[in-house]
Amino acid sequence: MTSGDRASPLLRRILMAAGYHLEDRPHGLRAIRRADRSAVFIAAPGAPLAEVSEDLPPDFVRRTLVFAEDPGEAVRGEAATYGLEVLIPDTLGPALGEILLLGAPVLSGEVEPAGPVTAPPLAFADRERTVRPRLGREEAERIAGVEGFRYTLRLVPFYVFPYRVRTPAPHGGAGTVTDHLAAVSALSGRVEFWENRDPEFVADLEEPHQRLEPSTTEETARRRADEAVRRRHTVNVDHSEQHDGALVIERRKVPPGPDDLQFGPAVLLHVPYWYVESAEGRVVLDAVTGNRLADDGPDPI
Repeated sequence: MTSGDRASPLLRRILMAAGYHLEDRPHGLRAIRRADRSAVFIAAPGAPLAEVSEDLPPDFVRRTLVFAEDPGEAVRGEAATYGLEVLIPDTLGPALGEILLLGAPVLSGEVEPAGPVTAPPLAFADRERTVRPRLGREEAERIAGVEGFRYTLRLVPFYVFPYRVRTPAPHGGAGTVTDHLAAVSALSGRVEFWENRDPEFVADLEEPHQRLEPSTTEETARRRADEAVRRRHTVNVDHSEQHDGALVIERRKVPPGPDDLQFGPAVLLHVPYWYVESAEGRVVLDAVTGNRLADDGPDPI
């Protein structure tokens, strides 16, 4: 394993497979996974730690700095002041499993005290808003499994809302506060939850494509997201009472209360999909995950 832009191709592939978004930075390779707020930075020799620390989101739960060789006690001490964990080849192996394993959904705290939850920050700070496809046409042809006579790559607009929710505890008491992402199609209003997505963004695509524009407003998308989120985080709560010596248990569905849900600022992203037209009908593939979408109308997106 080497550092920075010469990082092992195997390590790059392992981090990407584990859901990290990789980006070459001036002082090394940055790998970020927003799903559980984990960040790894493979540092070039002599990388200034102050600038490296600024490259890693300060609110992330785990921030790991990897060196090709032991940087010495002075550097380790400086890294500690920035809240950076330091690994070298001898210690990277034992720690790799924990780095790669996807943790639980991001917690904004453990069991929170009563009171309104705070709004989460902007989900994606990158300026670019086009998600890079991971499936080229050849991969799409193999996954589609049909004799397609036309393949079209379309960039579909989504409003992506970060949200913070306190899910009611099944047996009363304070619930746990967690952060999530809700993505709403700006064409159909379909709602997705991006628990394990950490999209990579590009300025433009070399592949010929069509960029579609929203046909619904952000306000409408937010209403749909709110409805879907409240359904998702509704829990069954058992309430027991004594009536004439008999124990009566009532099960109620309890959604998050008015103070238990906050949405952060929305981001409009364009997500790539392959549309495959064939004599057998149409197949629509998510060009990032490879998932096949149900074709339930003229435009399933």
